[in-house]
Amino acid sequence: MSTAATNTIATTEPLSAWMGTLIDYVQSARPDLTNRQMALLMVVYLLPGPHTVRGLAARLHVSKPVVTRALNTLGALGYLRRQKDDSDLRNIFVEQTPTGLAFLEEFAELIERTEGHDDKRNGRRTAH
Repeated sequence: MSTAATNTIATTEPLSAWMGTLIDYVQSARPDLTNRQMALLMVVYLLPGPHTVRGLAARLHVSKPVVTRALNTLGALGYLRRQKDDSDLRNIFVEQTPTGLAFLEEFAELIERTEGHDDKRNGRRTAH
């Protein structure tokens, strides 16, 4: 008998919900973002700004080059935009875009749908 078959996770419900969301996301044909890219995107959209490369690196506890690489991808997808700070050229502001907002709204809907499916599987009624 394999070890994996005998080990159990104490709280499988949140992990099952997240697994369902990730499976739906993989099947959605949306760009495959890394956890760093998704975290960066969510920080910019969910936390008050203004956001700078330096501030995002500090917030995520990563280096500025890590943020720059993530921004290269997110910028190419149209999810975020960089803007130079005219008062301090060392600063680069990171701004939201309509495309990025639409992506995160769709992702939030995916999470909500997955949670609804899990509630139905577990025999619970949802307040949607």
